[in-house]
Amino acid sequence: MPKLFYQGHGSYRLSADDGRVMYIDPYAGDGYDLPADIILVTHGHDDHNQVQRVTRNPGCRVITHIEALAGDKHNTFDCGGISVEAVEANNLGHSPKKCVGYIVTIDDVTLYALGDTSKTKQMASLAERGLDYALFPLDGIFNMGLKEGVECAKLIGAKHNIPIHLKPGALFNRKKADKWDAPNKLIVEPGEEIALAK
Repeated sequence: MPKLFYQGHGSYRLSADDGRVMYIDPYAGDGYDLPADIILVTHGHDDHNQVQRVTRNPGCRVITHIEALAGDKHNTFDCGGISVEAVEANNLGHSPKKCVGYIVTIDDVTLYALGDTSKTKQMASLAERGLDYALFPLDGIFNMGLKEGVECAKLIGAKHNIPIHLKPGALFNRKKADKWDAPNKLIVEPGEEIALAK
């Protein structure tokens, strides 16, 4: 089964059964030792797009919000059997024309990388997808706060909801993560790796 390694803030790494590695919003923490096959960037802010931190395998595919929104639509990418689907993301500091989330399907496990966002119209339609994991940015300054995050988690209906991006300038805030009263909450600390079950 695939694995998720949480680096901290909004950064994490996915590993597929076949050994391929994906980084999402590289910026914070450790765990950049595995060469990347895919790098996803949700938007251009410095705390989400430090792709130079990542060593790359030959043919590494980098997908940013620019490719994700090419043609003024949310695009889907087939990365050799790993599916990457761009979805809506926006809030007061993030234009929907320059920011996306991603739904990643890896080894039949679906993971929703929200990126930086507050509630979007599209979230209400995602419950029917039966997503396995969703990672929520919950700082309450640039993104949704804890209360709105609960509302979004209920809308999306993922089997596991992971709080991230909890405090600007910090890898993590355990006290805040503990306070988040979302259904199916799963806390992952920076430096921790978990197996992603269907």
